[in-house]
Amino acid sequence: MKTTTMRALAAAAALAIGLTLAGCSTNNTSSPETSSSESSSSKSTSAASHNDQDVKFTQQMLPHHQQAIEMSDMLLAKGSGVQADVGTLAKQIKAEQAPEITEMTGWLKAWNKPTQMPSMSGMNHSAMSGMMSDSDMQDLQNASPREAGQLYLEQMIQHHTSAVDMAKTEVTKGKNADAVALAKSIVQSQTEQITQMQDMLASK
Repeated sequence: MKTTTMRALAAAAALAIGLTLAGCSTNNTSSPETSSSESSSSKSTSAASHNDQDVKFTQQMLPHHQQAIEMSDMLLAKGSGVQADVGTLAKQIKAEQAPEITEMTGWLKAWNKPTQMPSMSGMNHSAMSGMMSDSDMQDLQNASPREAGQLYLEQMIQHHTSAVDMAKTEVTKGKNADAVALAKSIVQSQTEQITQMQDMLASK
């Protein structure tokens, strides 16, 4: 009788241990899922950490950069007749702004926002502050290599000035850390280039 009772107790103890182990096993297997959920949540939070100002800044700066590269390509296509220092500056502007275009496009995709502001659809470039009009671009296209160098500097000073103004607004009102960092970089680099271009014009 005692033997039967002891066997029953042993069986019950074994069952309890088995259930405890099973519970531990279930908890362990859920950890990766929890980690994955937290990671996904973190990515969503990162993508959402922006405000309307960040979107506006990025959507406006994209075509601004694109036109600066277009102007630089137009000048460089005129060949060796362009003053060497102006050509060097044009290459520098392209090298700086091309990767920034890629970066800003990526942000807008992450934020599920279009790369162009709805209100800008079909709008003439000159409608945005500092942007060259179609007529301005045609003047640069038609200018002789030497004339184009001076015109490029004059137009780019205007272009940079508006970009600096937009960037300063982003620095004070933006939320996204990457966008604000880019804005600060634009303020510094393009302010320096404005001074450089003014000196270049004064010496010609």
